[in-house]
Amino acid sequence: MSVAALVLGAGRGERLGTDAPKAFVPLLGRPILLHALEALAACPALDRLVPVVPAEELAGLARWGAELGAIPRLAAAVAGGAERQDSVRAGLRALPGDVSFVAVHDAARPLVRAADVARVVAAAREHGAALLAVRVRDTLKRVRGGGVVETLPRDECWAAQTPQVFRRDWLAEALAKAEADGFLGTDDAQLVERLGLPVRVVEGDPANLKITFPEDLVLAEARLRERAAARGAAR
Repeated sequence: MSVAALVLGAGRGERLGTDAPKAFVPLLGRPILLHALEALAACPALDRLVPVVPAEELAGLARWGAELGAIPRLAAAVAGGAERQDSVRAGLRALPGDVSFVAVHDAARPLVRAADVARVVAAAREHGAALLAVRVRDTLKRVRGGGVVETLPRDECWAAQTPQVFRRDWLAEALAKAEADGFLGTDDAQLVERLGLPVRVVEGDPANLKITFPEDLVLAEARLRERAAARGAAR
């Protein structure tokens, strides 16, 4: 039962202050996408890595050919779509028939740790679907029209991360139902939840941040430097 990772990099970077695709914004001089692919490649539980990028960026990947060529188990990039679900659907169509589980990961999360990826893959193999998430630290309010509707029980609230890993047939069915219903989810687990299927939560790492705003880029660079320094000190 092989596992493929779809690495979604087709989103735009408006909130990051750029019109370019977020995945191609430089992080320590290299695209965020490259860092994310290298982080995932460090986990042997993933048998194939498939970048999903804007169609207009497929040719531009060639300039990073040498570095991409050094990433093990990397497959050819796939053109994504206008919405996240379109990109996942395109990536799913590109997978060979022997892939039984699919991990969906945001290219904008370049700091994910291999050990966490391995744990969420193992949970999905056991339960059918699993995602990384972290416990929220703040009290959460549900708000409508500027007023508080309710206070959510903090011990029941988790912030979803990626990778999110699913049985391939579950993910395909979830995408088909969402398309038929005209439904757009905020993450892939939500689509599987709509089928009434269980999704297991695996506690992740707060450092697995999603680069969304300029300050996130600064923080990610600092953490990558810290990790590089720690590896150097360990030698």
